[in-house]
Amino acid sequence: MMAFWKTTTPHNAGQPGDIAKTVLMPGDPLRAKHLADTLLTDVVQFTGIRGMLGFTGTYKGVRVSVMGSGMGGPSMGLYSFELYEHYGVERILRIGTCGGLTADVEVGDILFAMSASSDSNYASQYALPGVFAPCADFALLETAVGEARKLGARHWAGNVFSSDLFSLYSARGEAGWKAWADMGCAGTDMECYALYCNAAYLHRKALTILTCSDSNVTHKEMSAHERQTALTTMFTIGLETAARFG
Repeated sequence: MMAFWKTTTPHNAGQPGDIAKTVLMPGDPLRAKHLADTLLTDVVQFTGIRGMLGFTGTYKGVRVSVMGSGMGGPSMGLYSFELYEHYGVERILRIGTCGGLTADVEVGDILFAMSASSDSNYASQYALPGVFAPCADFALLETAVGEARKLGARHWAGNVFSSDLFSLYSARGEAGWKAWADMGCAGTDMECYALYCNAAYLHRKALTILTCSDSNVTHKEMSAHERQTALTTMFTIGLETAARFG
C-alpha cells in the first residue's frame, strides 16, 4: 500500500531498520523523550519531524522503540499506519492518559482497553455494513495485566470511550460522556479506536494502556508536569510487556 515511500515518509525520518518491532506510543512526544532518557539504554533518535519525537533503545536486552502519536484519532491513525505498513512494526502499545468516567476509577489507576467505543467516523473508510468494534490483542493484554498484578498496581480492564472531542469541551457537557459511562466505559481517551482499527485492518497487534490523569466525576487531576513524568508504573508495564515479545 505504501511502496511509493522508498525510505522515509513525509512524517517520519526513520530509515528501514531504525524502528523496533514493538513500539510504545504516548500521545506527548516529550513523554516519549522522558521514557527514552530514563528507562532505555543505547538510545538513538530516529525522527523529530514536526516535533513528533521517536527513539529506539534497549530494555533488558530487547530492542524497543518509543514514539509520540499526537492527539486524536487522525494523528494516531497516520503515525501508527506508517509504523505498521511502511516500517514493519508488529506491535504498538499505546501508553497514554485518560479521563475517568466512574467514581471507581481513581487518578493514577491503570486502565487496559480490551475494546474501544467511539463517536468517531474513522471506521467508515472500511465500508462495513454495520458498526465495527475493534479489540486489543489478547496475548498483549494478558501479559500486561500480569505485569500490573506483579507491581501491585490498581487496574481495570474493559471498554474505553475514544472520542473526537476532549470530553470537557463537548457542546453536550456532562451528558456527552455520561451516556458512555452508563454503558460501562470507565475511561475516555482520543486515540485508542483509531489504533485498534489500523491493527485490525493491517493484521497487526495493538494494546492501549492508560493512566487515569483526571476524573470527570471527582474533578481530581494530575498536574501538567505529572502527566509527563509521574507515569512510571504504566511505562514499566509497557516495557515489561514489550520485553516479553522481543
